[in-house]
Amino acid sequence: MWDTSEYIAAVKVLGLPHPPGNPLFVLLGHAFALLPIPVSYAARINMFVALLDAIAAGLWFLVTERILSHWLALRWQRIAGAAVAVIVGATSFTVWNQSVAAEKVYAVNLLGIALVSWIMLRWSEAPDAPRASRLLVLVAFLVGLGYANHPAGFLVIPAVGVVILARRPRTLLRWRLLLACLGALLLGLTPFAFEPIRAAQFPPLNEGEPTGCAMQLEASCTFSELTLDRLWDNVQRTQYAKPSISDRQAPIGAQLGLFWTYFKWQWLRDAYGEHGSAQSVLAVVFLLLGLAGAREHWRRDRDSFWYFGTLMFTLTIALVYYLNFRYSWGQAPELGRSVPREPRERDYFFVWTFSAWSVWVALGIVALWQGAASLLSGARQREKNERADELPGARSWIMASPLLAIALIPLFTNASQASRRGETFTRDWAVDLLNSAEPYAVIITNGDNDTFPLWYAQAVEGVRKDVIVAVTSYVDMDWFVRQIIRRPVYEYDAARGPSIYRGREWPKPSGPPLAMTLAQADSIPQVVAMREPQRFMHGNLVATVGPGYISRGQIVVLRMILDSFPGRPIYFSSGSYAQQLGLGPYLLTQGMVEKLMPDSVKAAPGILRTPSGYFDVARTEALWDSVYRAPSALIRQGDWVDRPSAGIPFGYAITGEMLAQALDLRGDSVKADSVLRTVDAVAKAARLQDFLATISR
Repeated sequence: MWDTSEYIAAVKVLGLPHPPGNPLFVLLGHAFALLPIPVSYAARINMFVALLDAIAAGLWFLVTERILSHWLALRWQRIAGAAVAVIVGATSFTVWNQSVAAEKVYAVNLLGIALVSWIMLRWSEAPDAPRASRLLVLVAFLVGLGYANHPAGFLVIPAVGVVILARRPRTLLRWRLLLACLGALLLGLTPFAFEPIRAAQFPPLNEGEPTGCAMQLEASCTFSELTLDRLWDNVQRTQYAKPSISDRQAPIGAQLGLFWTYFKWQWLRDAYGEHGSAQSVLAVVFLLLGLAGAREHWRRDRDSFWYFGTLMFTLTIALVYYLNFRYSWGQAPELGRSVPREPRERDYFFVWTFSAWSVWVALGIVALWQGAASLLSGARQREKNERADELPGARSWIMASPLLAIALIPLFTNASQASRRGETFTRDWAVDLLNSAEPYAVIITNGDNDTFPLWYAQAVEGVRKDVIVAVTSYVDMDWFVRQIIRRPVYEYDAARGPSIYRGREWPKPSGPPLAMTLAQADSIPQVVAMREPQRFMHGNLVATVGPGYISRGQIVVLRMILDSFPGRPIYFSSGSYAQQLGLGPYLLTQGMVEKLMPDSVKAAPGILRTPSGYFDVARTEALWDSVYRAPSALIRQGDWVDRPSAGIPFGYAITGEMLAQALDLRGDSVKADSVLRTVDAVAKAARLQDFLATISR
């Protein structure tokens, strides 16, 4: 769930995902996906991410080997120690989990951070070398390029500054070099030019729409103040209104505690709290190994420590403070809903932290390895004219080498949780939801999880492009309303559509669901205060909107009903939004969606009244029998770790429960039992009892 499908769809159509738009990832991913690799498009993008993280792991190998060159004389020992860093860094949970699916764009930044680290270690060894200045210019370019992917590209700047001050502070007085670095930095930022250029061509995914052009790409509107303002807002992620870091979203102790929780995940992802003691022990072991490695780094290669030590501080304490997270979904359960919480777990923000930590863990394991080899050789003191780190003989080193197997721990402890092998539920669910709607429908969704997979299915796999997906979290944005108006009317493909919609004609709408000009759409106020209840009437539909405030998005939804309903079917993926608009009496549940009806719904043959509303038995049965495939995918998957999004499989369980009750009332107990068996299997796979216990808090 979450962002994977959005990014794959954006790469496919050369679109703009959510701000800051990540132009470098989109461009690189699109180019990689053009390679003739005989797998699905989604698999190609996931392979692209895996490749980037594999290269990053190789760069940590080079970093570790370079540090060990100041410590170990024999090359095979350095290679073994550096290989430890590769294994630990690549198989820590978050790195592994983010390496096998394009859930975020962070693989590009991880590669950039590792590459800059290797370059700066080379610079710190010879800051006065003839080509040393070129390395700094290259780093400036890579930093700018990294920012063009995500703001995390700037995370290396403090470490670069500290190592320059520690090794050659006069470098900062070389104005020509500084100008060259500034020019290289700006050159690295040029992928952002992609955003206004592509946005003005109005691709299917165009979040933020950072262009002043209204209908087509033209120089007059591209090179305008409006384009600059919208681009700046997009790059700065203005729409998210991130609070100031001085406005703490949770106590700093809780934020550090959350980081410690995520650190523990790296060595044993215990999703259900079944191995808490083992997880804590392993976390302490890898923490101590990393700290021991940091100590050895300081002792053996202080020049590079100035860079790497600062980098680790930036990626841990400083990053925790800057991110300023609220309590996580599962943190401090005793506080329940009395504290604000993040909508999901945020361990992926520390993917570079856990990847880089592997360098110090490797140094710590090498120190342990050397100590064991010394004990085995019986060496207790230095021999005359012989380096201390050469005291153990090769045989002792080899005999002590089983200690290196510590690096394999996360490989085995995380294999079942980090892998995404065989997971097709999200794709299948998206197709199920789209096919729940009749041709040329509008589905009004709630957020990332019930929207992004639908965009993927439409943009990448061409499934039900006739359906308009209007997400409530974006319909409040002026740019999204403009895109609804511009969106072409795609032909419904009856041959690929569900069989339940065959055998009748579906008239193609002549235009968008909003009969408005772009100027009229832009004039809709962000919010309107209402002192008294207001009535909305359309045919036999009469809805009362309570006093208070009505948002632009709610106005737009009501306007869509006015302009296109019932010619276009309108559905809600959840009825809560419709209830706020007073539309509850007109909702009829059909499978996983709620259809807006032109008259108030009443109990009738095939229409069952339930505590949550009216239930269309015949349509739901048809969808369950001939359309829905995701329950089988979830049962095959056998697990659902992401508790914040467990409401998605819960929707299938509720739908199946209501269908089984209706079938039982109809006298079809055999089929009702079959549906209930599927529901039980879904509930078991998704651990819905745990989910219900969590949300009840």
